[in-house]
Amino acid sequence: MRHIFAKTAVAGLLVLGMTSCANDLNISSIDPQTSTSYEDMQLLAKVYGTLGMTGQKGPDGSGDISSNEGESGFYRTTFNLETLPTDECNWAWQTDTDIPQITGISWNANSSRTQWAYQRLGFNVLLCNFYLQNTADKAEDANYKYYRAEVRFLRALYYWYFLDLWHKAPFKDENNSMNDLPVEKVGKDLYDWLDTELTAIESEMAPMGQFNSAADYGRADAGAAYMLHARLALNAKVYTDGATTDYDKAISYCDKLIAGPYALSSTAKTNPTNGLTYSGYAQLFMADNDINTDAMKEIIFPIRQDGVKTPNYSTANYLVSSSRIAGMPYAGTTNCWSCNYARPNLIEKFFPKDDIPMLNDEKGEKVDAYKKAHGIEKDFTEEQVIEADKILGGSTIEILEAADDDRALFYAGAGGGNRKLRTDKLNNFLDGISIVKWQNIRVDGGTCSDPQFPDTDIPLFRLAEAYMTRAEAKWRSGDATGINDVNTLRTRANAAPLTQLTEQDLIDEWCREFYMEGRRRSDLIRFDMFTGKKYNWAWKGGVADGQAVDSHFKFYPIPMDDINNNKNMTQNAGY
Repeated sequence: MRHIFAKTAVAGLLVLGMTSCANDLNISSIDPQTSTSYEDMQLLAKVYGTLGMTGQKGPDGSGDISSNEGESGFYRTTFNLETLPTDECNWAWQTDTDIPQITGISWNANSSRTQWAYQRLGFNVLLCNFYLQNTADKAEDANYKYYRAEVRFLRALYYWYFLDLWHKAPFKDENNSMNDLPVEKVGKDLYDWLDTELTAIESEMAPMGQFNSAADYGRADAGAAYMLHARLALNAKVYTDGATTDYDKAISYCDKLIAGPYALSSTAKTNPTNGLTYSGYAQLFMADNDINTDAMKEIIFPIRQDGVKTPNYSTANYLVSSSRIAGMPYAGTTNCWSCNYARPNLIEKFFPKDDIPMLNDEKGEKVDAYKKAHGIEKDFTEEQVIEADKILGGSTIEILEAADDDRALFYAGAGGGNRKLRTDKLNNFLDGISIVKWQNIRVDGGTCSDPQFPDTDIPLFRLAEAYMTRAEAKWRSGDATGINDVNTLRTRANAAPLTQLTEQDLIDEWCREFYMEGRRRSDLIRFDMFTGKKYNWAWKGGVADGQAVDSHFKFYPIPMDDINNNKNMTQNAGY
């Protein structure tokens, strides 16, 4: 089965007539050669491949759906909707399509970026249904029972994103024909379906942790289903409009995961090539996290990435390249897009007094003086900027030491230019601190596959989420022992333990542990902090100091194309 993850496309695969779930998403053919033949293992490869790839060739030229292929990937489209409107980061290119509306929480029913995510999820559900309709268990191969349960899990994952982002889904399963229009499944109905479906497949999937090893790493086993079920249960009150709370269920699944075969990545290691020591936390987001046994033990379910075999502009490449500018040290890529930078509120989670170490040289006088003193006539080389940061300030090492928290993976030195903590504008990458959490560097010092496309797998589910989920579920249930789970993660990060656990402590700790992992909006909504005035952050609502936004922005609008082409779908309130 491991060979599935070495394929960049599904040779000879086309499902003619596979239009969208709602017959209106303008899906392009899976294989441009328009052959109707395929093998079930190739189809399974395609089903898994759509987690981290965008088309047949990669990185562009034959996309799965007819939008800008680089913008069309599952992780990039959902990450943008879950992260860009929040207190974690800003997108510098404010002239890009729909970016001011997404970053300022002012989108409408014609939002391009909400439609791209809707299309991608619909396409991926479509592939899952097609697989389930056109393959069958093979008694001679016990894996086939697992395969079908894995595909059902992936379909549940996509429907969870529909529920979380839109509060509804255009719903079809393998029992519907290709010509059936999806029906609208809303709120509690979709929650109940997911609850039932996950319960049904958990016993049919490979045992928890079976694929948490090199042989089949990247496949979903029961541990992935448990984590998704716990996430679903934690958000039950939001998803069912208050009709259901399932904190006990969330705790139960987290108990299984924490007592299971997983372990937090906690052992620091020194890279023999650059001499830097990386914490166990940092190693989770590095290019060899698929062979680093410590990192692998924490990663319950990854999106596999390989710079040669899965080149794309959507997944790890998006996270690494978008957060770097040319001139930054240890960039790990030749492709620095200068896009995503930290909002000040993210930095405040680690430096509440705004005392983050950083180069403060708006006029360039300090850098000029340093260059003159050291005989540097042009731009810094990487070696020179590393040495300059030791004197001028702002290196990641210095920031980590000042934060007393291994998770403060930021850069504010001279590489690429002088940064600001706060700004009165949004269109410059240097208007905020740089985030260096995601890296295309191997902790073992080895060479990455490609200088542009990262090898870094995306830990879509990791054990730390079970600790935070259990902590919050206990807190909401009145159980004071939830603080112990938070402190387990803080201890791993070499941060001081908390002595009390408040609502603010919880939402801040979710951010410190999971920033830039594509979930912040969901957490803020659960704490009633995304809309309204309970919590404002920089540029919330499109103003520098932040402002309340209307409650209808808790959920995204159904794309107008789907409304116009599927009589079963209705628009969300407020749009």
